[in-house]
Amino acid sequence: MILRWGPAEAPTVVLAIHGRGQKPEFMRDLADRFGPLPARFVAPAAPGNSWYPLPFLEPIEQNQPHLDNALTAVEQQIDQLLESGTPAHNLVLFGFSQGACLLTHLLLTRPRRLGAAVLFTGGFIGPAPIPPPDNAALEGMPVLLRSIQDDPWVPAHRVLDSARLFQAAGALPDVRIDPGTEHIVTDEACSAAAALLRSLA
Repeated sequence: MILRWGPAEAPTVVLAIHGRGQKPEFMRDLADRFGPLPARFVAPAAPGNSWYPLPFLEPIEQNQPHLDNALTAVEQQIDQLLESGTPAHNLVLFGFSQGACLLTHLLLTRPRRLGAAVLFTGGFIGPAPIPPPDNAALEGMPVLLRSIQDDPWVPAHRVLDSARLFQAAGALPDVRIDPGTEHIVTDEACSAAAALLRSLA
C-alpha cells in the first residue's frame, strides 16, 4: 500500500518512510505539522509495519535479508518517481526513526544525489563505523538531521557520526540535537523541514 497526498501540480515530491510499528498515515500526520507546502508526498508501507526486525545497532547480518529487501524497495520507489518525470533535484527523502535509519544507510551505502533529505532521529545501520561514499557522491545535497539528546532508541552520537559521513561525501548537513528523553519530533525540526522544502520549490 502506498499513501499519497498533496497538490498534484506541486514541483517537489517527498518520499516518506515511516518508522517501526508505524504506518504511512504517521508520516502524513507528521508532515501536516510542516504547514502548507508546494510538495506531493508518497509514503509506502513496510511489510508488517517494520522495514527490518531488530534494532538498527544490531549486527547487520542479523537484520538480513529484510534490510537489503527494504533498501531495494526504497530504491525502486525512487526509480519509479524519477521515471515518472520527477527531476532528481525535486525529489526529497523523508524519514523518521527506523525510516530515517533506512534512508541514512541508503544514502551512505548506495548514494545518489537527490534534492534533499530530511532525517528525524536516525543514523546509519549496524554497530561498526562505515566509510563515506567515494567521489563526493552527494555533492551539495542538503541533509537535515534532527534528534533528541537522550532518545531511547537512537544515540545522539550515531546521528552526529552520520552527519560527519554526509559532510565527507560532499553533502550539506544541518544537524541539531535537542535536550530531552522522548522519541519525538520537535516543532523546530518541523519548521526547519518546511523551510527546506519551500526552498526547493
